Amino acid sequence: MSKKFASHADTEEKNISFTKLADGLYAYTAEGDPNSGIIIGDDSVMVIDTQATPIMAQDVIRRIREVTDLPIKHVLMTHYHAVRVLGASAYNAENIYASQNTYDLIVERGQQDYESEVGRFPRLFQGVESVPGLTWPNIVFQEELTVFMGKREVRIIHLGRGHTKGDTIVWLPEEKIMFAGDLVEYGATPYTGDAYHEDWPATLDRLQAMQPQKLVPGRGDALETPEKCQEAIQGTRDFLADMYESVKAGKAAGKPLSECYAETYAKLKPKYGHWVIFDHCLPFDVTRCYDEAGGEHPDPRIWTAERDTEMWHSLQEVLEKQ
Repeated sequence: MSKKFASHADTEEKNISFTKLADGLYAYTAEGDPNSGIIIGDDSVMVIDTQATPIMAQDVIRRIREVTDLPIKHVLMTHYHAVRVLGASAYNAENIYASQNTYDLIVERGQQDYESEVGRFPRLFQGVESVPGLTWPNIVFQEELTVFMGKREVRIIHLGRGHTKGDTIVWLPEEKIMFAGDLVEYGATPYTGDAYHEDWPATLDRLQAMQPQKLVPGRGDALETPEKCQEAIQGTRDFLADMYESVKAGKAAGKPLSECYAETYAKLKPKYGHWVIFDHCLPFDVTRCYDEAGGEHPDPRIWTAERDTEMWHSLQEVLEKQ
C-alpha cells in the first residue's frame, strides 16, 4: 500500500490527565486518545472503558491507587470496540457490564474488529501481546441498569443507537455527571465506521435532555461546566450532520464513493480538520455514510483487516491529494 493508514504516522505519546470531577469521580484523558472513567463507591471501584491492552490499563490502575485502596470490582464497556475494552483483564473485576446490543456485536464481529483495529492504529495497542482474547461481559442489560456502590447510585443506560448499536452512558444522578463514551467527542473527530447516522441525532437529544453538569467524552478533555458539555454535544451533532448530508446528497446524485469522499473532505476540512484523527477517521466515516444513505446497508458491514485495506486502496487517488 503506497499510502498507509493515516494513523501509522501518529506515533507521539500523549500526556495523561487524571481529572477529579467530584468526590470519587475521575476522568483519565490523553489529548484525544481514548478516555477512561473512574467511579469510587463506598466499597469498590468501577472503571468505564479499560484502555486497549492490559499493559496500558496498568497506568489507569496506578492512578486509581493514588486515590483509593478499594478493590476494582466493576468494569463497564460503553461499546464493543477493541481500543476501549481489551485491557479489561488487568483489573480482575468481578463484574463486566455491557448492553445486550454490545454483547451481540462482540459475538458477531468482535474478533474481526480486534484484528482490524490493531492494524489500523498500532500506537493505541501498546503491549498487544498481553491481550488474552476478547472481553466478555457477565452482566448484560437491555436498556438500563442501576448499580449501588454502597450509597453511590450509578445508572448504566443504553439511550439508543449512534456510534454503534450498543452505546452505553454512565450517569451519576446526584452529581449530574455523565460518562458518554463515543456518543460525544470534544476536539476529536467522531469515528462513525460502525455508526447509525440516522439514529445518532435522536440519541444525542435524549442525552442532552439529561442536562449534564460535567461530561467525560469518548475522546478529548473532561468537560467541567454545563456550557462545555453543550459545546461538545453540539460539536458532535454538527460534524455528523455536515458529513452525512454531504454524502447523502452525493449518493442521491449518483456519484461514486470516491467522489463523495473528495467532496465531503473538502467541505469538512476547514471546520473540523484540526480535530484529532480527522484524516484517519474520515475514509471510514464516509464509507459508512455512503452505505447507510438510501438504505442500502442499514446495519454497518463488518470491518476486517482486509476490508480496511481494500477501502484505503479504493480511495487511494483521493487520499494522495490530501
